[in-house]
Amino acid sequence: MIVFWFLLIALVVVVAGVTLAVVGGGEEAVLPEAEREVVADALPETRPVTRADIDALRLPVGARGYRMAEVDDVLSRLGAELAERDARIAGLEAALAGAQATAVGGPDLFKRDRAEGEEGERR
Repeated sequence: MIVFWFLLIALVVVVAGVTLAVVGGGEEAVLPEAEREVVADALPETRPVTRADIDALRLPVGARGYRMAEVDDVLSRLGAELAERDARIAGLEAALAGAQATAVGGPDLFKRDRAEGEEGERR
């Protein structure tokens, strides 16, 4: 019976000691403040983000971290959508440039026709 009480008191002392060590017991934290990681190659601020920027981006991992596979999947999808968007914009710009080049007289033709029509109405 004495052994039971001795083990119970020892268990309470150990649990209390571990709890004080983890919580800090009102003193400074036991663990030093972790240095914050920063993104080495941040996204560019002076130009639009490209697929290569997304592929090169690596986010810092903290003590508890993040689910890297999920974040990498999201970044991969974002990069693919940016590449698709950029390709679509480039195609539309090329089509617009081609349409403007094949138009007779270009965009000034509409302005000239309107001006001539207004002069004809005044006469």
